[in-house]
Amino acid sequence: MSKKEGAPRGGPRARQFAIAEAVVRAGSVSVEDLVKSTGVSAMTIYRDLASLESSGVLQRHRGRVVAVANGLHEADAAFRLEQSSSDKQAVAELASDLIAPGSSIMLDDSTSGVWVLRSLPEHTPLTVVTNSLLVAKEVITTSSDKLVVTGGEYQSWAQSLMGPAAVRMIRSMHADLCFLSASGIFEAGCYHPYQEVVEVKRAMLESAETRVLLLDHTKFGRRALFKFADLTEFDHVVVDAHTPRGILSQLSDLGVHLMVVETSASRS
Repeated sequence: MSKKEGAPRGGPRARQFAIAEAVVRAGSVSVEDLVKSTGVSAMTIYRDLASLESSGVLQRHRGRVVAVANGLHEADAAFRLEQSSSDKQAVAELASDLIAPGSSIMLDDSTSGVWVLRSLPEHTPLTVVTNSLLVAKEVITTSSDKLVVTGGEYQSWAQSLMGPAAVRMIRSMHADLCFLSASGIFEAGCYHPYQEVVEVKRAMLESAETRVLLLDHTKFGRRALFKFADLTEFDHVVVDAHTPRGILSQLSDLGVHLMVVETSASRS
């Protein structure tokens, strides 16, 4: 397995990422504002909005564009993977240092799991257990690792398998490590908006010897509908270089074992 580049830097998809970020940051914007900020025609903006709406990132309401990918909703998996920030990729790269050759690892439906695999040196032998078809595809196309895909009901928005069958299969196994992410972190709790995702995360958490949580700084201070774990249940919490010092201090006070991505300056 080897590192790959993230989202494209130009063209329609790059413009759509910029639109999504602007809408999520502001909460809502007008189509006229988007036309002015992007310099493209209204017709092009409407095509972009249709694509983003189908991905579950935003919706149009009374002449405005409103963000829906927040604590109560999650954008679809393919969009989240393309949108992956350099911070998320750096977190995954640091976390991959925990994986020894020959390990068995569990990866959930979060796109961070794909980036963990992409961060590993080529020809690292592994057994990968996952409910994510994106993760499964990554294993199939880039390595000869042993792959175990859970059963369950296919959820197209997550490109993953969920439900009782997936949970039962996960609970029947024991892996060396699991790597999970959260939609939000609030008062030392880990949250996600969907119950079926929470059930899979919980099963993996309870079926691994070493439990690793992958977070970027945007997740802190956010809360979704379902809490699936306390931060102290994880053996390692990996965070990006832009995580505020105050949050790092709070995590340390909880007794959380932190792994913090170094800044560019400290690496040079």
